[in-house]
Parts: sequence; structure tokens; C-alpha cells
Amino acid sequence: MSQANIRYSELDSEILLSKVLNKERDYIILNSKKELSKESYSLFKRLIKLRSFGKPIAYLIGKKEFWKYEFEINEGVLIPRPDTELIVEQVLKLTKNKSNLKVLDIGVGSGCILLSILKERKEFYGTGIDINKKAINLARINANKLDLLNRIKFFQSDVDNFNSGKYDLIISNPPYIKNLDLKYLDKDIIKYEPKTALDGGLDGLSEIRKVIKKSSELIKNKGKLILEIAFNQKEKVKKLLFEEKFYINKILKDLGNNYRCIVCKKI
Repeated sequence: MSQANIRYSELDSEILLSKVLNKERDYIILNSKKELSKESYSLFKRLIKLRSFGKPIAYLIGKKEFWKYEFEINEGVLIPRPDTELIVEQVLKLTKNKSNLKVLDIGVGSGCILLSILKERKEFYGTGIDINKKAINLARINANKLDLLNRIKFFQSDVDNFNSGKYDLIISNPPYIKNLDLKYLDKDIIKYEPKTALDGGLDGLSEIRKVIKKSSELIKNKGKLILEIAFNQKEKVKKLLFEEKFYINKILKDLGNNYRCIVCKKI
């Protein structure tokens, strides 16, 4: 894999071998001289080959850590990123002494954002919508794994056609990459992650516009909307929010010091 310019080839090899043997990584390191069975070696070789082609580790092992939890992942959903944990952090800060809040996640994907919030806030209720049936099925599996099915509902729906309920809090990590910029993404991303979860249309704002417009209808008065955005969309998204009568509370930077998350209130 090192010849294929995989940055952390040794670490990736250990993770893939852990998957093959169903053992912790510590076991792999401590038993590096141990021989593999023919079947295990064959599977390991196949996974190494796929990784050398650029297939992300999360898809190869079928899971990814996010916030404090482990989520099942497949190629029907975007791989959770550490920068998106900003949304969870902000929700928890805003809701310290709150209970019985209704939270809507538009574009729920694997469920990692909404489920992480519900695990931290035991008296909140969640609704997750996604146009992608694979995403809904996976989010339901993750909800079951985290014992949250009794506090969450899922709907397969486009944001434009969803009209159920009123919410105290709406969160979303919508597709926000300009259509023409998709080709500049890392090959790991553009070749393997779902295009529908990345493509924000010609200006990168087509899905964000829909989310803001629909949120203004579904959110309760003084309810909060928390959005993930691209590093260069701050001013344009502020304008869209202002037009739908949202007041900007704060705009936060991610781990790379780029603007990434907008917190606002319906007025």
C-alpha cells in the first residue's frame, strides 16, 4: 500500500487485519509473527488491494467512530468526519438544561449526528429524514444498536416534501460542494462516497437553500437551526438565512480553521 501512496499504510494494514481476524489492534501488534490461515490471508490480500485503489477504511471495515460512539457505515452514506462533531457540541451547549425537545435531522445519513445527540440528551425525541433508502435503513440499524428506537422516527423523503411536525431544533449537514468542484476532491471521496451526499448543485447552495426554506416552515418560534457549510459559503448562507427570518447567533470554525457551522434562531 505504501507504493500506492496510502498515507498511513502500516496503520491501515493493522486495522484491516483486525477486521479479518476479528481481534483488537493490540492483538495484531503483539502477535505480528503469527501465521495466517489460507482463508484469512486471502481475505486480507483482497482488502489490501481495495485499500490500495483508494477505497476508504471505513467502508472496508464497515464502521466509523464519531463523537463517543461507533456507527455502522456502508457506501450508501457519507463517512462521518470529526469536523461535523461541531454540530453535536453546539447542540449540547445550547440545550444544557432543556428536556423534551424535538430534534429534526435533514439528511440523516448514518444517523451519527442525531443519534449522538439523543444519547447525550435522554429526554429528547428525534426525527431523521433522508431521500436515500439505504441511509434510512442504516440509521435505523445504528439507532437499534444504541438502544434509541423508542425515541426516534425515520422517514424516506426529500426535504421539499416533508411536512410532519414542528421542531425545537433542526440540524443538517447537507451536500454543499459545487458540482464543478467535485472532480477536485480526493479520489477516496469522489470515487467511493455517494455523490448525492456531496453535490450541492452549480453554486453549491441548492440543497442548503431547500434546507433553510423548509426549516423556516418546520421550526418553532425561537427554535434553533444548526447547519454545516463549506469554508467559503459563510456570507451567501447568512443572506439566505436572513431572507427566511433567521437571526445568526454564531459561526464556528472547524479543526482546520475554516468556517464550518452556523448556529441561528428563528425570529
